[in-house]
Amino acid sequence: MAARSEFAIPVKGDKVPSGPDWLHEIKHDGYRMKLLRENDRVRLYTKGGFDWTKRYPWIVESALKIRTQQFVLDGEAVVLNVDGMSDFDALHSRKHDHEVQFYAFDILSGDGDDYRRLPLSMRKTNLARLLARRAEGIFLAQFERGEIGPDLFRHACIMGLEGMVSKHADRAYSPGRCNHWIKNKNPKHPAYSRVKDQF
Repeated sequence: MAARSEFAIPVKGDKVPSGPDWLHEIKHDGYRMKLLRENDRVRLYTKGGFDWTKRYPWIVESALKIRTQQFVLDGEAVVLNVDGMSDFDALHSRKHDHEVQFYAFDILSGDGDDYRRLPLSMRKTNLARLLARRAEGIFLAQFERGEIGPDLFRHACIMGLEGMVSKHADRAYSPGRCNHWIKNKNPKHPAYSRVKDQF
């Protein structure tokens, strides 16, 4: 079982950072996961350390199609509806396990190199390079940088999305609660009042 502390956990924000050194990602409504590949072996771990590799075959198949033989990705397992938005109820129902995809927003290692001490901006570059010829089933998290953060959050709320996570571009990957990852939730989204998952 993987240790809970291995995940970087965002803190709750009361406003969206708007400085030039912040990256802003739309928050998908799914299960936080870590995706590990070691040659022909792929594993998927939840935040609570449970091995869910067998649950989501599409993610596993997609990871094996990536040319790099070793990597560790941080991201979210999601089911997308016809509008391309994450559908937590469909994910939670277990009726769509074969459709679950991986939304990758960070890379911790690749080809034997440990990236965790690198600044986020460099990790994003390495992640984009890894997924440049990505297979379907794993997709790259898009982000915006700088002062656009508050406006992006407002638009995310208007569109009915869960919210946004803002991350400092110059910081290393820090396991546990970290104040350089700030999550702002849409107060009108169902996830705002959902009981914290136990996985």
